[in-house]
Amino acid sequence: MTTETGFIPSHGNYTELLSYKKSLIVYSGTVLFCERFLNKRDRTVDQMVQAARSGKQNIIEGSMASATSKETEIKLTNVARASQEELLEDYKDYIRNNRGVIWGKNSKEALFVRRLAYQKDESFETYREFLETRDGIVCANIMICLVNQCNFLLDRQIRRLERDFVKFGGLRERMSQVRRNYRKY
Repeated sequence: MTTETGFIPSHGNYTELLSYKKSLIVYSGTVLFCERFLNKRDRTVDQMVQAARSGKQNIIEGSMASATSKETEIKLTNVARASQEELLEDYKDYIRNNRGVIWGKNSKEALFVRRLAYQKDESFETYREFLETRDGIVCANIMICLVNQCNFLLDRQIRRLERDFVKFGGLRERMSQVRRNYRKY
């Protein structure tokens, strides 16, 4: 939890976070989706790509800030979650606006996509063929599944960050504890 000085925890290993790995898939999938199905002059393209990017980048920034500000880490992880939720609504809008059907959580199609998440070394490549060859409604539904998975992971991560804060406190508390321990000796 801490370094030799006793109050700055290890931080910044965001590439190991499942939420980051999934957000990277969501970002790449969103870029591809927008290239294939939306007019690049449509403002929605910028909104969707930026929401996907924000979801990913705020996980990175929160992880890097975690050593000195648990509050910032929690806030930025929540921003990532909010960005993913915005993106989710864009995919649902696409399906509704194109008279498609949003897959149910337990539909055979959604269950197929959810099972892909358990493949060893899951990455964007796991989904690329589907996203490059299916129609817009199917691709939007695949992306909804992926965003929902990312949201699940972020919700879990936020709950963990909250528990860790309650258990270990923030930087000021750790610094004070180290100082008190130093004065004892």
